[in-house]
Amino acid sequence: MFGSLRRILHWGPICVLGIIKLVTWSMVHLIGMWWPPQGSLGGAIHACLFLFLSGGTLYYFLQSLLEGPGYVPLGWRPANEKDSENLQACTICNGYKAPRSHHCSKCGRCILKMDHHCPWINCCVGHANHAYFTHFLMFAVLGCLQASIVLSICMYHALNRAWYVQSGIRAPRVLLTLPTLLLTLLAIGMCVGVVLAVGTLLFLQIRSILRNRTTIEDWILEKAVCRRQEAGLPAFVFPYDRGWKDNWHIVFNGHLYDGLTWPVKEGCGQYDLTLEQLAQKADKRVRSRLYTAVANYSGRWVPIFSRPRAALAAPCTDEPRLPLQPGDVIRATRQRKHWLFGERVEESGAGRGPRGWFPRAAAVPTDLLRLKPHHD
Repeated sequence: MFGSLRRILHWGPICVLGIIKLVTWSMVHLIGMWWPPQGSLGGAIHACLFLFLSGGTLYYFLQSLLEGPGYVPLGWRPANEKDSENLQACTICNGYKAPRSHHCSKCGRCILKMDHHCPWINCCVGHANHAYFTHFLMFAVLGCLQASIVLSICMYHALNRAWYVQSGIRAPRVLLTLPTLLLTLLAIGMCVGVVLAVGTLLFLQIRSILRNRTTIEDWILEKAVCRRQEAGLPAFVFPYDRGWKDNWHIVFNGHLYDGLTWPVKEGCGQYDLTLEQLAQKADKRVRSRLYTAVANYSGRWVPIFSRPRAALAAPCTDEPRLPLQPGDVIRATRQRKHWLFGERVEESGAGRGPRGWFPRAAAVPTDLLRLKPHHD
């Protein structure tokens, strides 16, 4: 419980709570002048509608944050030991990754049906909080859509109040001081931003739910199509798409499932997706290349003094950086113009080493190694 509460002490949740408070205060303050709820039934219904959306946004935000995504038990193994051959092992959690689960480096655990890590709730979106997160997005978009319209109308009335008085036109008497004017402008900007950005995310989430595919699984399927076309293999059938009605039920009735096993499409197996992942990783290892570090790299994200070219072309990602010392061997699997992404090969050969981006100039291909003096 205390671990869940600690998630709030992060810039993401604090910003969300601040936006909810600002928009709610602006609406309550201006609705009382523009369409007082005590003056008519319509005004009361309008105010109650916004308070319902605002309260729902706060409730589902806290639920998705406090509930968490759901974790694969530490040291988990399938009931049938033979099934472990179809699963990926996690050396950090000292067990196997259940179907559809992935290890999150930020959460430090394997997440059940991981969709993505969301900084706004300071945890992953996964099996346990996927429905809460989707409700949060829905209430936030609807509430901010209403607020952006109402606050814009109120701002218009406030700025044209003198003209209304001079012209003798009866209009709502909306009064704004300089501080409330600035706060209202900020609230309008926040609302429009939420409608556009979060509305797009809501659309993507609903599409994923109807397909019963997470963001990570979308990426796996894209690679599966390319891999199988190149190899001349039959098209991959996603095993968890059981039709949009069942898919919707699986997410919004998640308490009926343990997150370790899932209903699959007829003719598909429980481990079809994990077997495809294992095949993709095997192909990636074949295409990878060994590099040997020939210079120190401290792990700085922007090594402006030691590697200015790399610093000016740093990868646009929050993935970690990999500190290096001369002699370290790295298996590189991705590349940019001035950067490589890889995994340090441990001398013991047991388990996975640390992974991350490192400057291309700090290492050379092992098979072409020619020792030369380098300086960090």
